Amino acid sequence: QEALLKALWTRTRKTFDGAIVSPLNAEAASMSRDSLAKTLYSKLFDWLVVKINSSIGQDESSKVKIGVLDIYGFECFARNDFEQFCINLANEKLQQHFNQEVFKKEQEEYKKEEIDWTYIEFIDNQDILDLIEAKPGGMIDLLDEQCLFPKATHSDYAQKLYNAFGDGKNARFSKPKLLRDAFTLDHYAGNVTYSTESFLEKNKDYVVSEHQNVLAASGDGFVAELFKIAEEDKKEEDPKKQ
Repeated sequence: QEALLKALWTRTRKTFDGAIVSPLNAEAASMSRDSLAKTLYSKLFDWLVVKINSSIGQDESSKVKIGVLDIYGFECFARNDFEQFCINLANEKLQQHFNQEVFKKEQEEYKKEEIDWTYIEFIDNQDILDLIEAKPGGMIDLLDEQCLFPKATHSDYAQKLYNAFGDGKNARFSKPKLLRDAFTLDHYAGNVTYSTESFLEKNKDYVVSEHQNVLAASGDGFVAELFKIAEEDKKEEDPKKQ
């Protein structure tokens, strides 16, 4: 318990003269707590996915498989934040996968075999995926770029989006008339307006080393195993990145 409290209330910086432990203020300590909660959730989710896949017993060498595509719940609230942006991006990617498998490939096959059929029209959402994910210049790429600058604000990010995609430059993107630092995306399911207020903060979320070390040394075998795996993965990374 004492080690956990220390990990939540302090931050350790390594210098040439040794480690310097600095106390966190109330706001930073709250963010540290939230970061730990997200890390635990992420590790538990990954563990659950592995267990489910293992219990299904999928044989990678099998030539015959049955897949289940679970479409996410599309989200549009009175206020939409970074979480809704990520969830709706996942929806767009799943919709594109569905389009690719059910409409594009199937109808291409009909065409090759010269089957007489009525072409099925569908909305291709590849353009909005390009808008969000393109490298360089997509929305996420611009967000990552802003996060590299310590003094950058969400207003700076919003302005970058307006400059890159606003004023009709991209049909899927628009600037709301009555909201500051917000943007609207024309998703396949409809328009959603997002506030950029927390985008930079939430995109910079990372695993705090103090949390990692404390949980890897936990007296609870299950928790320790979750973070032991993470430590092993870390050792396998390129040494230049460590």
